[in-house]
Amino acid sequence: MYQLKKLELVTAVGSAALLALSSVSAQSSADLVAAALSHQDRPAEEAADDARRMPLEVLSFAGIEAGMSVLELEAGGGWYTEVLSRTVGSTGAVVMQNPPAFEGFTGDADDNRAASLSNVTLSTTNFDMLEPGDASIDLVTWILGPHELWFMPGGNSLGDADQTFTEIARVLKPGGRFLAVDHHATADAGPEVGGTLHRIGEGIISEHAQAAGLRLIRSSNMHINPEDTMTNGATDPAIRGRTSKFVLLFEK
Repeated sequence: MYQLKKLELVTAVGSAALLALSSVSAQSSADLVAAALSHQDRPAEEAADDARRMPLEVLSFAGIEAGMSVLELEAGGGWYTEVLSRTVGSTGAVVMQNPPAFEGFTGDADDNRAASLSNVTLSTTNFDMLEPGDASIDLVTWILGPHELWFMPGGNSLGDADQTFTEIARVLKPGGRFLAVDHHATADAGPEVGGTLHRIGEGIISEHAQAAGLRLIRSSNMHINPEDTMTNGATDPAIRGRTSKFVLLFEK
């Protein structure tokens, strides 16, 4: 009788453990991102910007998962880094990347952010010289930044466009994904508006990504604003924070 009860107890404990594990693995991207957004240590002033930035929708669209290795291109001061870090959790990792020319803009913000999150490391390189190893990254994100490839602060390039996308493809694992979000340019605009209006054509980014061997798997209109004429700069106070944006997801 004792052995039978002991077996029943072991079976019950094992079933509970499996149920808990199944529950964790069944968490959707939206569940994970929502938990990260509501984390008690998240700065209140950053949470106040969620309605505009839509991190829940953007990262759910990308299919982010716990345990992923993420390369965040052009992380800036780390607004998205905080969310990415808590979404992938302790079994995941985030590399927040900024080009050296941005140090005057970010100051100590990126260093401080990386230091405050145990699964985050900071990488300071141009976009065409990425540090992660071959096939080491599950998800590359580039949010509001691809246009910078045609921006020359102080006359200095932040990276060759073709080589940058080759690098993105290199660091991605087979089946890994690349999320690109940026300010829409008009259909007839050339890539030079990346350096002037800080906008870029959706087709230009798609062409570069596909030339590097990445396949477009879906796009979203979540950030479309029909009131944006796309003819003034993305930082113009008249439209800043309300630009129409494209959201693209590619797979290696």
